[in-house]
Amino acid sequence: MLSGLGRLIHRRRWTSLVLILIMTVVAGAWGLGVFAKFKEGGFEDPDASSTLVAKLGATYFGSTNPDVLVLYSSDTMTVDDPRFEASVVTTIARLPKAQVEEIISYWSFNGEAARTFASHDRHSTFVAVKLKGKEAADKTENYHAVKDRMAAPGLDVRYGGSVPLGEEFGKQVVADIVRAETITMPPLLILLVILFGAVVASSLPIVVAVFSTVGGLAVLHVVTYAADVTSFALEVVTMMGVGLAIDYSLFIISRFREELQRGMAAQGLPPGKPWKRENGKAARKAAKKAHRTALKPIREAALAATMATAGRTIMVSGITVSAALAGLLLFPQMFLRTIGLAGIATVMVAVFGATVLLPTLLALLGPRVEGGQMWWRRPSSKRARRDPESGFWYRLGHSVMKHPLPYFAVVLVILGVMFVPFLNVQFGSVDARVLPKDSPTRAVVETIKKDFPNGSVEPIDVVVSGDLIPRDWTPSGKGDPIPPYLEQFRKQLGSLPGVTEAQFTGYSGSYGGVRISVTHKYEPMDQHAQDLVTEIRGMSLSKDGYPMHIDVGGSTASQMDLMSSLMRSLPKMALVVGIATFVLLFMFFGSIVLPLKAIVMNVLSIGASFGAIVWGFQYGHLAGLLNFTPTGGVEATSMILILAVVFGLSMDYEVFLLSRIREEWDLTHDNRVAVASGMQHTGGIITSAALLFLLVIAAFSMAGITVVKLIGVGMFVAVVVDAALVRSLLVPATMRFMGSANWWLPGFLAGLHSRMDLRERSVLAPAGATATPPRLPDEQPFPYAINWAEPTPPPAGTVPPDGHVRPDTADPAGTRAAPEPLTPQDPEPSGTPVGPEWQDAPARRTPKASGDVPRARHRPDANAAFHAAPQPSAGESPKLVFQTAPGGVGSGASKPEGAPWAPWADGPPQPKPHTAPRTRRVIVANPDGSGWHWGEEDDTP
Repeated sequence: MLSGLGRLIHRRRWTSLVLILIMTVVAGAWGLGVFAKFKEGGFEDPDASSTLVAKLGATYFGSTNPDVLVLYSSDTMTVDDPRFEASVVTTIARLPKAQVEEIISYWSFNGEAARTFASHDRHSTFVAVKLKGKEAADKTENYHAVKDRMAAPGLDVRYGGSVPLGEEFGKQVVADIVRAETITMPPLLILLVILFGAVVASSLPIVVAVFSTVGGLAVLHVVTYAADVTSFALEVVTMMGVGLAIDYSLFIISRFREELQRGMAAQGLPPGKPWKRENGKAARKAAKKAHRTALKPIREAALAATMATAGRTIMVSGITVSAALAGLLLFPQMFLRTIGLAGIATVMVAVFGATVLLPTLLALLGPRVEGGQMWWRRPSSKRARRDPESGFWYRLGHSVMKHPLPYFAVVLVILGVMFVPFLNVQFGSVDARVLPKDSPTRAVVETIKKDFPNGSVEPIDVVVSGDLIPRDWTPSGKGDPIPPYLEQFRKQLGSLPGVTEAQFTGYSGSYGGVRISVTHKYEPMDQHAQDLVTEIRGMSLSKDGYPMHIDVGGSTASQMDLMSSLMRSLPKMALVVGIATFVLLFMFFGSIVLPLKAIVMNVLSIGASFGAIVWGFQYGHLAGLLNFTPTGGVEATSMILILAVVFGLSMDYEVFLLSRIREEWDLTHDNRVAVASGMQHTGGIITSAALLFLLVIAAFSMAGITVVKLIGVGMFVAVVVDAALVRSLLVPATMRFMGSANWWLPGFLAGLHSRMDLRERSVLAPAGATATPPRLPDEQPFPYAINWAEPTPPPAGTVPPDGHVRPDTADPAGTRAAPEPLTPQDPEPSGTPVGPEWQDAPARRTPKASGDVPRARHRPDANAAFHAAPQPSAGESPKLVFQTAPGGVGSGASKPEGAPWAPWADGPPQPKPHTAPRTRRVIVANPDGSGWHWGEEDDTP
């Protein structure tokens, strides 16, 4: 199927390019609208009790997190100064009611209640503003409408709160992406040139990466209509889309160049531009046309073979990464679900770019993909002439095969040491400290926490609700009685250990509930604060024997509910992703041992990555290098995200490595040779892909938002560990231990696997192997190779192509007719397949005298195709002559010169003598390279 897709793309390459360009323009225009759709938050469990308390507060009681916090300060005046009061009060009184719903300031209260709105030195105060609008976009619009009108004359003004915080998050995300792309592209292009050795080939992954970025924005915009999307998703999706697009492009381009080079060598086509060797414009034009005509079927076959092998592997890899990201959909948190949806779609965009856009470009370029070739890529370079079995990866593979135990032990020790810090992990929540240190919004939050009474206190909100709560009860005056059972419950809360105060901060309105804020002396994520939340949730309240509902919220309760939700969903994610990965790898490798081993190896990579995150972010060892503020913990949902992404990326490299090892095993059935050869063929490509991906991740690790830094560092460490330790050393060492058990497949599963086999197949037989000649493409105009040499003169009396019989070769009597030329379908009893020869030279007259002895046939030079062609003499016009090469190679049998190509060296194969038939099932390659199928093989001795 994939080889057919490659042929279809080649035949319709211009149509494909136009459609993709239209798609890119439409996606780009649509994707720009995603920036107005972002919403902040999404880290909470929507079904948790703490989430209900937050919603009730925003709807009925008044949110404890105002939309805008306006911080007014003066170096000379205090809040008690009438000039300070007049400046602030007159400013906020002028705010339009069409945009502002509620304003709370220092002068809204009397006595003790107003104390929390003034700083310790009384030179600063803040005003809490609640904006109108239900959606974040509406509130942001209203904020911009009143922002300039909140500036008080004579006072310093700074803005904070949820709306400015969300707006700064969005701007920071865009700035991070632009900076990452700007920083990444120049070194990325340089590294690609070093890896590919050609400028044109190096530019193609950049094109696919741009396409993936544009497509990712469009996909993210679509997701916003199905779920709320946080701005964090944009950076994560961009990072994955660019990295995977470049990785996939590396595999496609490398395989296409390999297939094209082999195809041209097999058909005798010289590399480069051989028509330039000809003299004369007409000769060069004719030779160029002939070269392009002969190249077309080779280019199509190379693209088909690339899609059947590397394209198949990339699709399996994309499905595997998507399966890992699909595990995020099992979590209730908006942050994880939206990144899961957007991540899956982004992976599919990257796969589409690598298997449709890139083959389209390769079909258009053909050999021109080698344009701007570097010196180390040229055939005459030492690197090109190097023995494949002398490469670093081949030697490393054999070294691991020879000494598996030391490699296995050393790698396990390294991974174990890296995992140790994770044993002391502390999970925290997202706050303003994830922004850069110079963030103005973060500065407002930190100033209020540091300089204001109770600024650092995050109370526990307790909501009591039920039908027995008085409706529309608002005890705003001294004469309003408080129901005794509620007052008794408030006092009971205030008497708990560590509690400093418990007071009513919200009243039922039409809901039928009351909120009590409990302040304490502990840090929000301190264990004592968590114990206090647990104790309050264990309390009960009833009136006249009827129980009341008690819901507990606040930052401490929200974090506890988040962790509980993650722990409930994590086993389901592990089970679903594990089963899906096992089934996919079983289909691809035809083994039940390799999928299990791959899952274990991925877990080891993830463990090392988690340990590095705790060491760098919780302990703060990377704070100076990456310029962030350590919070003493790591954000829990980010760890889950890293778990899914890293598992998919690690399996990505596993598929690339084991697919080639499996291919070698099918050919040799020698475990040691298969592993070493597989590492030799894929080690350099996997390492190059890892380097390119690391370069992309490293730029995002320098992002301004700490959570994105954490995700980038986690992915960076995981890729390094996976490429340098796990895939290069641990995987081959374990495969050496298990030997042939790696490929164990129970008999009852063999039939099932034969119907769902996804393994990568090569259409090329290994050196020295005997294989059936492949079927020639239908579009190939002639089944001959093209060489540049002299033609054989026609026999006397034949009619040349121009129709004029030469006097010295015509039959004197005029009675003999020209013999019919042999056609490519004519059988030939002996000789090896030889190709035709093209020559840009005039036919020479060769008079034949009686008694002439036939010329002795010589063994042709294997490099004759690359020698300069004889040139026509002065005054003669060039003419292309098509004929077969003289002589055969290898058979030693004589045959007439100019004979057509014959498929067998010594005639058609003869059947063996009849014996008792005995067959066995084998895997047989399809003639067109589209895959393999089960067949029967004669096993008669």
